[in-house]
Amino acid sequence: MLSIALAGKPNAGKSTFYKAATMADVDVGNYPFTTIDPNRGVSYARTRCPCLDRDERCGNCEDGVRYVGVELLDVAGLVPGAHEGRGLGNQFLDALTNADVILAVVDASGGTNEEGEPVEVGTYDPVEEADFVEAELEQWLAGIIDRNWESVVRKSRSPDFDIDDALTEMLTGFGATEYDVAASLRSLDYPEDPQQWTDEHQEALASDVRARTKPIVLVANKADVAPPENLERLREVDKPVVAATADGELALRRAADAGIIDYLPGDDDFDIVGDVSDAQQSGLEKIREVVETNGGTGVQEAINTAVYDVLDMVTAYPVQNETRWTDGTGEMLPDAFLLERGSTPKDLAYAVHSDIGEGYLHAVNARSDRRIAEDYELDEGDVIKIVSTAN
Repeated sequence: MLSIALAGKPNAGKSTFYKAATMADVDVGNYPFTTIDPNRGVSYARTRCPCLDRDERCGNCEDGVRYVGVELLDVAGLVPGAHEGRGLGNQFLDALTNADVILAVVDASGGTNEEGEPVEVGTYDPVEEADFVEAELEQWLAGIIDRNWESVVRKSRSPDFDIDDALTEMLTGFGATEYDVAASLRSLDYPEDPQQWTDEHQEALASDVRARTKPIVLVANKADVAPPENLERLREVDKPVVAATADGELALRRAADAGIIDYLPGDDDFDIVGDVSDAQQSGLEKIREVVETNGGTGVQEAINTAVYDVLDMVTAYPVQNETRWTDGTGEMLPDAFLLERGSTPKDLAYAVHSDIGEGYLHAVNARSDRRIAEDYELDEGDVIKIVSTAN
């Protein structure tokens, strides 16, 4: 399952974001290191269900809104110097190694300082921490490279030495593939002899590998209480930025669960359908103002931005019956898989099950009822029948 990590300083709202996105029972507190052990849960990317192109709904969506599962990881707060072990730094950074993308949560209100300690709203500049997470990650990775560099130098004395292989072996634990390492080396200028590498060469490698393996989306949280100029300046940062109110999303999710409002995560509005007190009415209307201004609470948008924009994933739906779009039990569009853009029907087959992939024969596009080539690149919302010896 695709993994998204929430990172940032203490009290930026990571745990509230996590709770709103997963509805899991976690500690949320206004003090540093509320989260000590990483929280792992399931959240969802939101997309359009293909059943909207049929005469009936599939039963696996919310009236055409499809939610596809992703892992969400909430780790301990990050403080300056985490790469040197400050705070829970090493534990925090180790927890990020398997993430596919990072949501860097920033307190856009300026109500907490760089250590995550509460201050008067607007007195701290949140732009100061816009590059905070990536800087700590890159310095931590540069330290790992430096500590292991002597082994690379020793291996370089072998006649069959290959720097790609040596670095891939070193960086696999960070989530880097052979392709990632090769792409990084092609983009960098470096000495052929590892013994001649400088700290600058190692830091450049760390920066490039981080960007390829741990891309970052900036979540400008607490947008409901943030000075407008803070949000404007954060949006000028050179990375994807999503304004959000995790508190607002959590309130809406709880109200929806209680039957007070009609709301789906990611909606740009909601309807009050239950009895509410004057105080509840006032609170909901304040959230509505933020939702209308930003087109939602930002929580779902942040996840979707990470999945569909930054990672460039597509959603594909395997079926057994290409006419009815059903599985072997007659259930319509039972499964949805997130795959990298450029993936083929055979990649989808392997995603379903390794046996299906190994026995792959061909595939049929259920929309057109035509066999498709093995090198066909899957598109968002494709419904695919896989023919395999393992079916």
